[in-house]
Amino acid sequence: MFFAIVDNVLSWMIFFPLIGAGVLLLLPSSKASWIKGVAVAATLPPLFWAVQLFVAFQRNFPGLQLQQFQFTEGPRTWIGSFNINYFLGVDGISISMVLLTALISTIAVIASFGINRQLKAYFALFLLLDAGMMGVFCALDFFLFYVFWEIMLLPMYFLIGIWGGPNKIYAAIKFFLYTLFGSVFMLLAVIFLYFKAGHTFNMVEMMETSRHLVMGVQVLLWFAFYIGFAIKIPAFPFHTWLPDAHVEAPTAISVILAGVLLKMGTYGLLRINFALLPEATAKLAWVLALIGMINIVYGALCAMAQSDLKKLVAYSSISHMGYVMLGMASLTPQGINGAVLQMFNHGTITAMLFLLVGVVYDRAHHRQIDGFGGLANQVPVYTGLTALAFFASLGLPGLSGFVSEVLVFMGGFKTFPLYTIVSATGIILTAAYLLWTLQRMFLGELNPKYATLTDMNRRELLTLIPLGIIVIILGVYPMPVLDLISQTLNSLVGHVTSAAAAGMAGF
Repeated sequence: MFFAIVDNVLSWMIFFPLIGAGVLLLLPSSKASWIKGVAVAATLPPLFWAVQLFVAFQRNFPGLQLQQFQFTEGPRTWIGSFNINYFLGVDGISISMVLLTALISTIAVIASFGINRQLKAYFALFLLLDAGMMGVFCALDFFLFYVFWEIMLLPMYFLIGIWGGPNKIYAAIKFFLYTLFGSVFMLLAVIFLYFKAGHTFNMVEMMETSRHLVMGVQVLLWFAFYIGFAIKIPAFPFHTWLPDAHVEAPTAISVILAGVLLKMGTYGLLRINFALLPEATAKLAWVLALIGMINIVYGALCAMAQSDLKKLVAYSSISHMGYVMLGMASLTPQGINGAVLQMFNHGTITAMLFLLVGVVYDRAHHRQIDGFGGLANQVPVYTGLTALAFFASLGLPGLSGFVSEVLVFMGGFKTFPLYTIVSATGIILTAAYLLWTLQRMFLGELNPKYATLTDMNRRELLTLIPLGIIVIILGVYPMPVLDLISQTLNSLVGHVTSAAAAGMAGF
């Protein structure tokens, strides 16, 4: 077999970037090319291993329970006196996010080559962030999950606060405080579950014990976890940190924020709220659907009002994460498959959008949409890739965003027809603000200020073309991702609906 999985591949994927960060600290600061080379080299093996996992992942595993994790490592004793273990594994949900994380991290490192100060610190923090993200998607011990979740907080704070724009300190502190606020609720819920589950942090064991909790306790725990994850999504009204963070963050960090970090919120809802608290999830699905609807419409309206291109894309992200919540809330195979497919698609499309914003900002040194005009003749390759990303984002048939949005609406309409009908207006609003932006930036007479604007270089194309190819392939043939996630998600829907039915029978 061409592909060969190394032993403990998940551990290697998590900790290899940390080895790279350690090597970076030993390099002389004057060797910028060495530093960039090591940073790329630290992300390539995890990407290669992620592709291996994608190929080797057993799609048709037997059984209906959520314990169908593959490539497991452990549990190995870490802090024995508190029954804390090193326990890793992936199922269809997490393997798709691992692949997305490895891909976006490699692209973001290459996109960071324009950073020209304190390179060692920048790339070391970036690789630490990469390790934290990968750890969250692989952890099956709740304590380990929480550690990886918190590890990401510090590098992201410094990456925005040191290498960001004029208001970077404000944006970094706001991001830190919001995320920490959510983490407190999550920590209290985790500790409560630890005692209720018989002094274990093992998520698989918790799935069995937590479903026996009375409904009132389940609801309280559900909201405690929800607040922590909703901030990360970001769900209304916990979304206000995101536009500030995006506007101030360097381009590559915006790519990571939108491409991976937001997905951790919805991943957390699936992994914790849905799996551990299924009865409460069934009871409170309408809350998730309502917030999803608000995100879709409110985010689109805010995007329409923006004159800053990066802020427009940030609000667009808020809107598109609403589709994920609506699909999850539907508790139907179509809706939840569409939601996770949307997580993957949004990661690739939004990464493209933020990279494209960075390209034009590097040349024009501003992001004001009305300040451009007629760029299509001057920079045709840039225009073509921007049009591709815009059309994918607005859900044009044949591009990846279309498939996931249709599945979300199919599932959502079955369970929440009114919310789905209102949410569908988001498609119109998204098309309106993206087409209006295309018209203002690229059509009409060329603004004479940009008569010497250069088109994209090879490094920029290297980051964007792979994402563009994925957007087109998944738009025509989404089965590679749907095959990966469908059995796990169908089992998860069965887990929630059966638990809810059993709970209702007990009333």
